[in-house]
Amino acid sequence: MKNVPSWSYNGKEFRSVSNSQSGEVSDETTFYYQQKGAVISARYQGGAIREGNILGKVEADGTIQMSYQHWNKDNEFRAGICTSTPEKLPNGKIRLHESWEWTNGIHGSGESIIEEI
Repeated sequence: MKNVPSWSYNGKEFRSVSNSQSGEVSDETTFYYQQKGAVISARYQGGAIREGNILGKVEADGTIQMSYQHWNKDNEFRAGICTSTPEKLPNGKIRLHESWEWTNGIHGSGESIIEEI
């Protein structure tokens, strides 16, 4: 099958290990991923995030192109876009190197890393 991702994120949980200062995700934020073919979705919460979700596409090389949105603890709605590039760790778990940008009125962009737990 053409463009079938070789990486599977289905059922995996991730936690943030680093983030740019303008980001709201922290080491208290957990991501719960689901994947069907090339379609990926996730929910996330914890720390400054009340509730968030992700919808995106997994490329054949495992790179994820996504949009995200969440409500934070200050009752503010945030949204953005992100590209996540996977790295396989020696223990077999996945680390995602993320490059993101806010899209809903708040300005800024940044980089973050989340790791499978």
